[in-house]
Amino acid sequence: MAGSSQFVKELREKTGAGILDCQKALSENGNDIEKAVDYLRQKGLAAAAKKAGRETNQGLIHSYIHMGGKIGVLIEVNCETDFVARNEEFKAFVNDLALQVAAAKPSFVKREDVPADVAEKEKTIYEGQAKEMGKPPAAWPKIVEGKLEKFYQESCLLEQSFIKDPAVTIKDLLAQKISKIGENMNVRRFTRYQLGEA
Repeated sequence: MAGSSQFVKELREKTGAGILDCQKALSENGNDIEKAVDYLRQKGLAAAAKKAGRETNQGLIHSYIHMGGKIGVLIEVNCETDFVARNEEFKAFVNDLALQVAAAKPSFVKREDVPADVAEKEKTIYEGQAKEMGKPPAAWPKIVEGKLEKFYQESCLLEQSFIKDPAVTIKDLLAQKISKIGENMNVRRFTRYQLGEA
């Protein structure tokens, strides 16, 4: 039993999931930690999807200043209740998101926020790059699609890899928090300031 409690502890540290969820994930996946992590992530996404329609009109506007005042971030993250907004885990999550914005410099919250003209401009640039590399025209759409996907992963906060755990995207992290805390949450908006930049 000591071995299995060690697995549960390790899984909890990796995912932040509850003890019973970790025990179930491990038993369903033969004590394979990596498979259990994937199992919990899938379950977290399912739980988050169920809560997605619920209204989020509480939350926090959080400020974060980095590098002795050279980078600043304001971020608004919404939740369903004032109770959760005062919760230390929610506050820590919001702070992690502010750190992410400071470090990874996203321009948008999600890909749906990218204006159509910006996406079209990127597509035109990528098509030009494919042409310059001498790629056959039949391959251009696939190349453009791949580069546009990479653009979204770099430019959209929810698509980025979490700086503290690159195996997890911010979207997955949000789903885990929704599942664990039990309320719908939403990253509403952010602004990143860097000294000397417009």
